[in-house]
Amino acid sequence: MTFQSRPSSNPDRTSVDEIVGGRRMRRNRKSDWARRMVRENTLTVDDLIWPLFVIAGSNVRQPVASMPGVERLSVDEIRRDVARAAELGIPAVAVFPYTDPALRDATGSEALNANNLVCQACRAIREETGDIGIMTDVALDPYTSHGHDGLMSGEEILNDETVDQLVTQALVQAEAGTDIIGPSDMMDGRIGAIREGLDKGGFRNVQIMSYAAKYASAFYGPFRDAVGTNATLIGDKRTYQMDPANTDEAVREAELDIAEGADMIMVKPGMPYLDIIRRLKDTFAMPTFAYQVSGEFAMIAAAGQNGWIDHDRAMLESLMAFKRAGADGILSYFAPMVAEKLKG
Repeated sequence: MTFQSRPSSNPDRTSVDEIVGGRRMRRNRKSDWARRMVRENTLTVDDLIWPLFVIAGSNVRQPVASMPGVERLSVDEIRRDVARAAELGIPAVAVFPYTDPALRDATGSEALNANNLVCQACRAIREETGDIGIMTDVALDPYTSHGHDGLMSGEEILNDETVDQLVTQALVQAEAGTDIIGPSDMMDGRIGAIREGLDKGGFRNVQIMSYAAKYASAFYGPFRDAVGTNATLIGDKRTYQMDPANTDEAVREAELDIAEGADMIMVKPGMPYLDIIRRLKDTFAMPTFAYQVSGEFAMIAAAGQNGWIDHDRAMLESLMAFKRAGADGILSYFAPMVAEKLKG
């Protein structure tokens, strides 16, 4: 039922028209067609990147307990989900590995294995379809026994030595067929080094989406369950990931990454950092992405499961918030559900 304001029956009372000067904002909200016609931002399937978790084996679909509806997938199952993504029109998927603990070591050497899970998945996706983009994560944490994104000396994360290894990791992934390198490690200088390495290696067309502003956040817990680093992480990541209190620092980080050759920039997490998305977009006018991280996803999914919120409305509203803040695209575990809704 639609309710409309009625004029006052009291002739001595000042009319609303006199108060507002005839400017009634509700006229543009009176019906669905009117609301659609004046809508400032639009969410489409083209805005979506779907993160997928790959695990060893075949015919494996292993639920991630802390992420309702999300599964670790063997390479053959990745093929099926990528085919679904292509059918839904999702432009790209992002691949993250669950590495067998027996393959993890202090230096993350499995990251450099040309036949590791990420590389296997890249080749399988490329065989399955050439119509979808592949994004891969460059960082050592899924491969290290200590759960950190870089090499360690005692309790110190070594920056330059880590960057050298990240360049090799990026080249291994490029050779396997990735389209977008996503360095999530937050080491200084890694974008320039990776860009130089890719160019020298003959991969000039491989894009870099820099995790330009990645915060030391409490919202990553379910992701760490999914890739198996919650059990291995020693200490925390505050010496290289950003302080949640800072905004100017995000601008400086993004400026450096752009100068070093990033094609796109990202803010992570998403919803708690909408102000950062807006500021970076306004400052640099670069393709700017948001990562709706695992904790954000899990809160909406779990609350929806329990009937505490309207799951689908909250899901769509959360993604629209990223568009309103200036994001050109969103990495979200909701991607296939949203694509189905938009398609329907």
